[in-house]
Amino acid sequence: MKTPEFQLSRNAFGRLALTTRDGHVYENIVPVRAFPISAPEAGLALVDDEGHERAWIDSWEALATVVGSENSDKARALIEAALTEREFMPSILQLHQVSTFATPSTWQVSTDRGETSFVLKGEEDIRLLGASSLLVTDRDGVQYRIPDITALDKFSRRLLDRFL
Repeated sequence: MKTPEFQLSRNAFGRLALTTRDGHVYENIVPVRAFPISAPEAGLALVDDEGHERAWIDSWEALATVVGSENSDKARALIEAALTEREFMPSILQLHQVSTFATPSTWQVSTDRGETSFVLKGEEDIRLLGASSLLVTDRDGVQYRIPDITALDKFSRRLLDRFL
């Protein structure tokens, strides 16, 4: 049986710790997706608090080969929990109201995390990601994703069309 390349655990402060095959322990590990929007399931770096990459995971399927198959479910749960803490990108499900069709404008929307409103500074803060996906950044830098424009209701699409 192959020895795992590393093991993941939580330290006393609840942060991720990575223990290498040779016994070296790196505290305060942060998982970072290589392509968080276009390929969230592929390419994941485990980075220490100084920004140095300590481990690389090609995909979730490859996780079993680097941590061992008996530890892969636990490691995946730890990584996904850390990613959830780190990443905040609500998906817009519906647009309810836009204060004006000129910018800046206040948008009232429903997201997968609840109702909210935000200010869009300019049309350049709406970026197309592929054929039908958008990334909207508010004035505070919070990014909202619209995974599929065509899945929005007709009223939401009509409001959005004014900005595209």
